[in-house]
Amino acid sequence: MKTAKAYLDEANQSVPRVAAEDAIPKHGEDNVVFVDVRDSAAIAESGTIAGAARIPRGFIEFAADDATPFHNPVMRKDASIYLVCAAGGQAALTGKTLQDMGYTNVSNIGGISDWIDAGGPTEK
Repeated sequence: MKTAKAYLDEANQSVPRVAAEDAIPKHGEDNVVFVDVRDSAAIAESGTIAGAARIPRGFIEFAADDATPFHNPVMRKDASIYLVCAAGGQAALTGKTLQDMGYTNVSNIGGISDWIDAGGPTEK
């Protein structure tokens, strides 16, 4: 039986962690998508990355699958996807799910506070 720690360890081994400072220069580039996987209440409290797609972790499979009516068109398998959450755990798990769905360029930038502390652009 797998534990939560086992899932998280597997995700952290598979999904590269990128420092917010290294992700900031990618912001605004073509074919780069930032996704905040927190729920809307958490985003309302702290804000998020400017222009980030807001797709809760519990909905990512639907938003990422172009065969569902809930597909979010920003979710393209040829895009560079940068994920953020509160501390990095949900972003890692989401990244592993996306990899399992055929996304090949997925990175975890950790928590939104890392982005804010690094001076990345934000919005409410």
